[in-house]
Amino acid sequence: MNNLWQALLMVRRCDSASFRRRLLYVVLSSLLPLANLYILKLLVDSVTDAVRGVLPATVCLPYLLAMVGVFLLNRAVAALNGINNDVLAQRLIDYMSDLVQRQAARLDMAYYDTPAYHDTLHRAQQEAGSRPIRILDNSMAVIGSLISIVGVVALLVTASWWVVVVMIVAVLPSFAVRLYKARSIYAFRRANTQLYRRTAYYGSLLTSREAAKEMRAYRLAPLFRRLFVEVRGHLVSRLLRISRRLGAADILCAVVEAAAMLLVVWLLVRQTVAAAITLGSFVMLFEAFRRGQGYLSALVAGIAGLYDNRLFISNLFEFLALEPTVLSPEKPEPMPERIETIEFRNVTFRYPDMDRDVLQHFNLTARVGEVTRIAGRNGYGKSTLVKLLLRFYDPQQGAVLINGTDLRRFDPEELRRHMGVLFQDFLRFNCTAADNIAFGDIDHPEVSADAAARMAGADGVVDRLPQGYATPLGRMFDGGAELSMGQWQRVATARALQGDAPILLLDEPLAWLDNDSRRHLLDTLDTVCRNKIVIMITHT
Repeated sequence: MNNLWQALLMVRRCDSASFRRRLLYVVLSSLLPLANLYILKLLVDSVTDAVRGVLPATVCLPYLLAMVGVFLLNRAVAALNGINNDVLAQRLIDYMSDLVQRQAARLDMAYYDTPAYHDTLHRAQQEAGSRPIRILDNSMAVIGSLISIVGVVALLVTASWWVVVVMIVAVLPSFAVRLYKARSIYAFRRANTQLYRRTAYYGSLLTSREAAKEMRAYRLAPLFRRLFVEVRGHLVSRLLRISRRLGAADILCAVVEAAAMLLVVWLLVRQTVAAAITLGSFVMLFEAFRRGQGYLSALVAGIAGLYDNRLFISNLFEFLALEPTVLSPEKPEPMPERIETIEFRNVTFRYPDMDRDVLQHFNLTARVGEVTRIAGRNGYGKSTLVKLLLRFYDPQQGAVLINGTDLRRFDPEELRRHMGVLFQDFLRFNCTAADNIAFGDIDHPEVSADAAARMAGADGVVDRLPQGYATPLGRMFDGGAELSMGQWQRVATARALQGDAPILLLDEPLAWLDNDSRRHLLDTLDTVCRNKIVIMITHT
């Protein structure tokens, strides 16, 4: 129940006014049909009296007007409720997206190295957008159904309390089936999370721009299409088996409810024929029973939905409960005004779930005014040094120090403000050229990108673009210009240089560059290193 309550609180927090209006509309929508039933009884009785000549036909007019008024009010409430639901749903989508994105952004890089995290994230993303609003829908359905059922019971007991008992007992099998179905589907989805992720991965290979070249060059599309179909076929066949089994149970439940209706209607007919109730009462009670079955079914569906969504919303709360392990100290030390040295002292490190160390007792000292070059073969942990310096991870043994102070004594966010970095797998933002460079110093968006572009040799690339720095890069959106990998690398290098950070980390900065661009960058590094610590990683 705690998960359900937390989900409702999420909905309320995202738009409390719409939440309150939703509750009001549910109450009105539940009461108006009951009022309509009673007006229908009065109308039928007045028509009967008019037919007998006891009263004039005009006596029916007030009841007709009342029915029209209730009809119009009911439609107005439904329309307002629909508008309110649309507003609340959009606000909730934004709220939940922000919640998941914030949580993903605060977690350590180590989480991204484990399949279990990706399973958890996938389940959370699947549920975040829809489950809270479904829980609200189910909760409102339960509240509305209970209000309506109380009114229906009050009407039916005037005929016989047995009618109420039959109506309630008849719906119990359906309730049990719905609960079993919710549990079965949840267990299936959770057990097959990786298969669902695998279909998403195959689908992205078949549709993404990044994979398009190799998919065509190596004629891989038929292979991955076949793998997609195989996995989907496996999932669908198992789901259909569950669905068929539960469908048969639903049919049996319908037979029970139909038999209950037959029994109750026969009882009401006998009472009407015996003049125990009026014809208007018969119509009212028959409609009350029929609607009561509907309200009970809605109540069962609402409770089963709450049970179902309680299970699935736990996936979201499981993700939101994850906590980072790379934390800022309670009283972080301020970053030094001038950074003189970076030292790796006896550092041993391995990635999560790996069976070997990437670094063992590693030692290195980098000083201001020098370009510290680290060369080595693939897989020897060179790029890991950058990740440790940025404190994406903490070493299992040893320490990384700035001016002799352990990195773990600084606030990670403040530490990263003092570093400009070019990753080996740098990101190519589908944003303007100016933005691609300015992202290197988001604390000072007013600073022009020109100087950093010139230092990185990216100014010539940008000058040839149709709109210069205002040109969108990449081909994802209209008006975008694609760059070669060497051109992209120069833009990414300019991003690393944009903030004038005292520490510059460059992972394979020469990989995609031609000879002239290499010479230009090396000359730039010789100049900028006079006031910076520059660490440059290359392959041997």
